[in-house]
Amino acid sequence: MIPDFIDPGRLKLGENRLPCPVCARGPKDTALSVRLEPDGVFVWHCHRLCGMDGSSRSRDDKTPPRERQAAPRPAERPRGLSDSARALWAATLPVCGPAADYLQARACALPPADGDLRFMPALRHPSGYMGSALVALITDVCTAAPLSLHRTWIKPDGSKADVSPPRLLLKDHPIAGGVIRLWPDEDVTTGLGVAEGIETALSLAHGFTPVWSLIDAGHLAKFPVLNGVQDLIIAADNDDAGRKAADECARRWSPHAAVRVISADADGCDLNDEVREWVK
Repeated sequence: MIPDFIDPGRLKLGENRLPCPVCARGPKDTALSVRLEPDGVFVWHCHRLCGMDGSSRSRDDKTPPRERQAAPRPAERPRGLSDSARALWAATLPVCGPAADYLQARACALPPADGDLRFMPALRHPSGYMGSALVALITDVCTAAPLSLHRTWIKPDGSKADVSPPRLLLKDHPIAGGVIRLWPDEDVTTGLGVAEGIETALSLAHGFTPVWSLIDAGHLAKFPVLNGVQDLIIAADNDDAGRKAADECARRWSPHAAVRVISADADGCDLNDEVREWVK
């Protein structure tokens, strides 16, 4: 059966990018990959934390059910960086040049050099595009063990590079329980600011540090209480998923710390959108 979010008549053979109906990020979202196979099979997978996936046969498929076999489930991959990912992270530079220009054009505070956001002057995108990119190390929130890399292809004027999608996680690198430590653990004493995206967290950093990026709404909702943190500031994305995640995080933290949730005034905006308006 073909789910309602797939319109077979509008999809081309091969990979298509659609909004994820679970993440609910709006009509411009491209997190959901839907692949149309030559035999009419639709295979879908969300590249965010929700991980929604599945497959379906089109109504025109005449293959008898007894001849259909489910593909074997791949073995769970070990957590940690692959050799190629470790080599990429080792080759990164502190935020400078086009990366600093990009962040400043977006009204972001620059992170410290010992945080987990760095820069590659030239990084190849799966589409073949080669250009500047921010590279962030995702680490386990409790153990700080490396899990994956988050890459954002950028232009110095503050816009994303003309590639789709401009943000990518590494394939086959589980990120459950991961965060991006924009400020190192040593700077986290009694207070911490958190947000979903890197740019939103660095907008919060104009008024409060240290800050971490929690990658997406799913990770924000599940962000665990950390010993010693007495004040938590949550910069919530101003959409349904963002508000719900911030509220869930605040409820869990409230018995243990003073919690403040802030968000942009305009629906669908985040703090970075608002800060950019302030500095115009």
